[in-house]
Amino acid sequence: MPARQALRFSLLSRLTLIVVLMVAATALAAAWIAVLAPVHPAVAALIAIALAAPLAIAAARTFLAPLLGMLRALAGTVISYRDGDYSFGLHWSRNDEIADLVAAHNALGEVLRDQRLGLVQRELLLDTMVQHTPVAMLLVDPAHKVVFANVAARQLLHEGRRLEGTGMDELLATTFPSLREAVARGGDGLFSAGPGGDGEDEIYHLSRREFTLNGRRHELFLLRALTRELRRQEVQTWKKVIRVISHELNNSLAPVASLAASAGELVRRGHTQRLPEILGTVEERARHLERFIEGYARFAKLPVPQRQQVAWSPFLAALQMQVAFRIAGPLPEAPGLFDASQMQHALINLLKNAHESGSSPEEVCLSVRRGAGGFVIEVADRGAGMTDTVMAQALVPFYSTKRSGTGLGLALAREIIEAHGGRIALSNREGGGLCVTLVLPD
Repeated sequence: MPARQALRFSLLSRLTLIVVLMVAATALAAAWIAVLAPVHPAVAALIAIALAAPLAIAAARTFLAPLLGMLRALAGTVISYRDGDYSFGLHWSRNDEIADLVAAHNALGEVLRDQRLGLVQRELLLDTMVQHTPVAMLLVDPAHKVVFANVAARQLLHEGRRLEGTGMDELLATTFPSLREAVARGGDGLFSAGPGGDGEDEIYHLSRREFTLNGRRHELFLLRALTRELRRQEVQTWKKVIRVISHELNNSLAPVASLAASAGELVRRGHTQRLPEILGTVEERARHLERFIEGYARFAKLPVPQRQQVAWSPFLAALQMQVAFRIAGPLPEAPGLFDASQMQHALINLLKNAHESGSSPEEVCLSVRRGAGGFVIEVADRGAGMTDTVMAQALVPFYSTKRSGTGLGLALAREIIEAHGGRIALSNREGGGLCVTLVLPD
């Protein structure tokens, strides 16, 4: 059987009972004084009230003392809850409204304790995942101080040492120049830094996000190494290229073989009227195959650049005769040191991509400025830019989002600039569009 519920006395009932008892006691005292002493009833009542006042005060203190103590305890636990300490509980032995308040308060504390425990466990799991992810993570406060850096960020940027409290400008001054340039450009982008494990440059994807933390704006930097993924993609791409080349060769050689057999049969029979037509078709297929192979051979057999001093103004003027673009800003007076033919080919590819991005022609621009240890060439447009997925594979040879594209433009530009000892970086522009940056050493 369930336990019998304790008899409930509300605070109002208790207070009413005390008042009734005090009034009754005062009335009896006044009657007793009037009987014992021949005084006026009003005087007897005043004497009775004076005698009962200390007793009333004592009864009120007795009634209010536990209540005041519980209110102080409640105030103390609320302060503890505010400070994040949910380990306190309260007890009230009486069955009244205070008991209901204490029970609700204890239930709230239990819920908060469970939530805190779950939050701590989730934070521990999240911290474990963040610390062991290969993506380098930096959280920077409005004062440009690093407030969080995971293990990958410490190893990449600070030789494994702690970064918290370090100024972002101070950190960037001691790290890769390409990372400084990528951060200065703003937005997401690709940049290369090296050497990697095999002596080649590592390619990184920089992602930046802003959000509010504790009422203040913070910025999160994510650095993801793409070299291994790019190499895996390159292997898959080469397999695809082999299939494409095989398909194209079969599509050209099969009809050529058929036409050659037909031509031989016509010669055997002495019917040579159709030979010019057949030979013209064979020539057309051979020219098509030659153009097809030439595009791939140009990428695979890039010669060693013959670096010479080249004045920027005539070089860009000759480039404008082949593809339209606007020169942004003044040109450096000092000449560049590069292979003019290869660099022209790389820039033509980049400018054609800019025109095919959906940008208006007048928004396609090229700038050259003097940088630390070399020249910085930027080709910018106001097209659609690149998604993170496309940007992560943009430098993979033969990767293209265009149906008729070869996927060689950016890859060839990368090969040419790296053959000159430089590097390439991609970034989406604020307000829309893409910026391709070539850093050309002296």
